Amino acid sequence: MRSSVKGRGNVAATADDTEEHSARPASPPSPARRRMGPGAILVSALGELLITAGLVLGLFVVYSLWWTNVLADREAGKQADKVRDNWARGPGGDGAGGGPASYDSKNGIGFLHVPAMGGDDILIEKGTTMKVLNDGVAGYYTDPVKATLPTSGKKGNFSLAAHRDGHGATFHDIHKIKDGDPIVFETKDTWYVYKTYAILPETSKYNVDVLSEVPEESGRKKAGHYITLTTCTPVYTSRYRYVVWGELVRTEKVDEDRTPPEELR
Repeated sequence: MRSSVKGRGNVAATADDTEEHSARPASPPSPARRRMGPGAILVSALGELLITAGLVLGLFVVYSLWWTNVLADREAGKQADKVRDNWARGPGGDGAGGGPASYDSKNGIGFLHVPAMGGDDILIEKGTTMKVLNDGVAGYYTDPVKATLPTSGKKGNFSLAAHRDGHGATFHDIHKIKDGDPIVFETKDTWYVYKTYAILPETSKYNVDVLSEVPEESGRKKAGHYITLTTCTPVYTSRYRYVVWGELVRTEKVDEDRTPPEELR
C-alpha cells in the first residue's frame, strides 16, 4: 500500500493521480527584439504629439462652443435679474420715488425680443467690447458709431451687436429672421416694436456704414427710428458681418402686468 506523504501541496497532478515525471522539450529562445531606427522613433513621437494636439484642440472646442455658453448664460441671467429687480423697486430703481430710471445703467438698459430667434429675453448693455459681449448679452454701439437709444426720442439708429457662437451665442439664429418679422425692445416703461425690412447676409467687418443714423445700404434715405442687429458670419468665424435692419412701427406703454405686445404672444 502506498503511504500518504504530507507537505506536498501545490504539486501538479496527472489524470491518474500520479506525478508527471516526463521532461518536456525546452522552448526555443525568443528572437531578440528589433531596435527602432531614428526614422521610426521620429514618426512615433510625431504621432503621439498629433494625438495630444488633437485632444487639446477637442477640449478647446468644447470649452469655446459649450462651456463659455454655460458661463455666459449664468452671468447674463444674474445681470438680467438685477435689471428686473431694479425696475420692480419703482421710479429711480431705489423704491424711494424721484426721477425716471437710468437707461444707461451698469447692469443693462432693457431687453431685446426676437421671436424668429427663439424669443428669449436678451439683455442689452452699453458697449460692444469683448468684455461686454462675452457675458452673453447684446451691446449697443458707442464706437466707431454711437447708437441712438430709442428712449431718447430722437431719430437715429439703435445699432446692436452680439456673439453668434460661444459666450452665449446670443445671435446664433439671426439667419432665421425674415422681412416683416418683429423685433421688440423692452424697457422699464415702454415696448418699442420694430419691423424687419432689410437683411444683408454678408458684408465686410469694416463696413461701419451699416450703423449710420440713416442706413442707406438698407434702402432708407431719410431719418427715422431704426434698429440694426449685427453679428459675425459665417457661423464659427468672424470674417464677415451679418446685418438685419428694422424700423419702428409703434410703441406701447408697459402695464402693471407687463403684458407683452401681440407680436410676442
